[in-house]
Amino acid sequence: MLRAAVPAVAHHGRDPRGGELSAPRLRTGTPERAGLDRAEIDSLVSEVHGLTAGERPWAAGAVVVAGRGPVVAVAEAAGWAVRYAGYDPVADRGVELPPERRVAMTVDTPFDLASLTKLFTSVAAVQQIERGTLGVDALVGAYLPEFRGAAGHGITVRQLLTHTSGLRPELPLYDCADAEERLAMLRAEEPVSPPGSHVYSDLNMLLLQHVLERITGRGLDVLIHDGITRPLGMTATRFGPRPGAAATEDQRRPWAKADRGMLRGEVHDENAWALGGVAGHAGLFSTGPDLAVFCRALLAGGSYGPARILGPDFVELLLTPPGLGFALDQAWFMGELAGRGAAGHTGFTGTSLVVDPATDTFLVLLANTVHPRRRPADSAPRAAAGTRVARAVRAVRGT
Repeated sequence: MLRAAVPAVAHHGRDPRGGELSAPRLRTGTPERAGLDRAEIDSLVSEVHGLTAGERPWAAGAVVVAGRGPVVAVAEAAGWAVRYAGYDPVADRGVELPPERRVAMTVDTPFDLASLTKLFTSVAAVQQIERGTLGVDALVGAYLPEFRGAAGHGITVRQLLTHTSGLRPELPLYDCADAEERLAMLRAEEPVSPPGSHVYSDLNMLLLQHVLERITGRGLDVLIHDGITRPLGMTATRFGPRPGAAATEDQRRPWAKADRGMLRGEVHDENAWALGGVAGHAGLFSTGPDLAVFCRALLAGGSYGPARILGPDFVELLLTPPGLGFALDQAWFMGELAGRGAAGHTGFTGTSLVVDPATDTFLVLLANTVHPRRRPADSAPRAAAGTRVARAVRAVRGT
């Protein structure tokens, strides 16, 4: 079993003099030490390996990291970070690399997070809400008056965070001639549905990125680094390029929106690529162990070790239905973890994470499902993994 090193555990609470002690750090332990049933966790590991097996696997490779409380009960890698040289559209299959040229997946392999980036943008926004520099119900037009479409329809920051702005899912920014044309397109974009109606949209996080950069005077990459990843010690989490990352797609038209060839370490999302790799909706790369730290900080009320990225009340705001950036209780990718306030997200490249405050558990499942080519989404394996973790808790409780 390939396991990543994690920091030693610390203690949490108040010392006798009234000062705050550190929140517990993650440590590697057995399923039993984590309060999880070993048989269910062993089945989870076996099933993740099965996802990468065969001629047409669900993913070329995968990493699963799961635990409860401060204990990482499993950190396992399966399959290949790089398996294919390209995609053959005539044969409708990947062009296999010879075994000696393949790259094995490891627990510490970075992945293109795709839409998991939205979670970090959302936390960065709630940090500004906590500091009083951003109003959750403020009008976007108050910060970005030149964004005529959003300003003219009274779109609010909360609507961006809950995907209720009415903006369409995306724009073809990748077809624009230059940055000026891309910015003009974003500024003019109007809702396609009445604000208040739910339409999942990458544009929400792109507008939120512009709001954050306007009020802070710093780029989103700096905000996420200084406010989230550096204090949490997430040294493997950053925007690309990441040359050692798991490969994604042989990106070509007509199945893709750009002709870029086999991608590895360059952001997969075409709009994030057109925007230089740093975007509110996509562009971050990270590893399973780093995301486990992120999950643990959320479950611990915004603290990890000596660091605090949010106060408990603002973590609660982030995860209160319908969730600010986070999806709540979505059984289609959380399985039986859903139902009592579980929060998480998926990413188009094959990534996902779930935190379940009710059981103090987390599940990170990273896979390169678009290697060598994108295909219709199948989240059944994600849901199955969530169900294994949920049953691992229930088996220990005897329920």
